Amino acid sequence: MNVFQRDLNIQTPGRGFVDVTGFIEKLLIESKVAVGLCHIFCMHTSASLTITENADPNVHVDLLHFMKELVPDGSPAYTHRSEGDDDLPAHVRSVLTDSSLTVPITNERLNLGRWQGIYLLEHRYQPHSRDICVTITGKDQDGARSLRK
Repeated sequence: MNVFQRDLNIQTPGRGFVDVTGFIEKLLIESKVAVGLCHIFCMHTSASLTITENADPNVHVDLLHFMKELVPDGSPAYTHRSEGDDDLPAHVRSVLTDSSLTVPITNERLNLGRWQGIYLLEHRYQPHSRDICVTITGKDQDGARSLRK
């Protein structure tokens, strides 16, 4: 069993989706794992991870609009405002989404659906530097062949 782990630092432009699929695919190649699992963990409480549509950018626009309606910025009901009107809403949005994802690895590739991508979802208005820990576990090609017998 191979275990491979790297941290990624992702610069976000502010609130929105950042496609991190390509970064993770590069780490998968480096890991040499052919079959196994890729675990992705976001080390922040005001950003999150999601698997969503990778073809039509309007999906992201609509999802951001949905989150804005569900968890409005600057609500007078919020008491936590130490970093601005988007502070607590960012925390709530990260709780409603995911801080970690697990994706199967098959034939040396992330086993995602055709229209799926892995995204870092920035919930704050301002650009941020975000850290993601990627852990890849599994068998290399030789070990994967022995599993098929």
